Amino acid sequence: MPHSFDTAFTAGPEHIDVMGHVNNAVWVQWMEAIATAHWERDARPEDVARYAWVVVRHEIDYRGNIAEGETVDAHTFIAEAPSGARFDRHITFRNAAGKPIVTARTTWAMVEIATGRLTRVPAEVAAPFLEGL
Repeated sequence: MPHSFDTAFTAGPEHIDVMGHVNNAVWVQWMEAIATAHWERDARPEDVARYAWVVVRHEIDYRGNIAEGETVDAHTFIAEAPSGARFDRHITFRNAAGKPIVTARTTWAMVEIATGRLTRVPAEVAAPFLEGL
């Protein structure tokens, strides 16, 4: 399904905080990484060259964590059409047992790279991410 994307992340020593698990800021970095990878995989090349995305909101629930050397499966999906410049994305990180340990709904806004200004998400840009909805 083009509206979803999966990858995995493994916690390295640089991801671990004083509590011995992945730092909350790292989860946000991984959210950006999976969203970017999804955009680059499914967007048209001319759209990737013309537009960028900035986060305007994160809503995150932390229900667990992982330690150094452990891996999480990450899944992101688009559930609805954009609204103006904004596009919501859902992300779930599952531990080795398949349990969701971090879930998020993030809101991204489209920026035209040449001007640095927010812009409405054109229908043709959103289309690849809405197939199958």
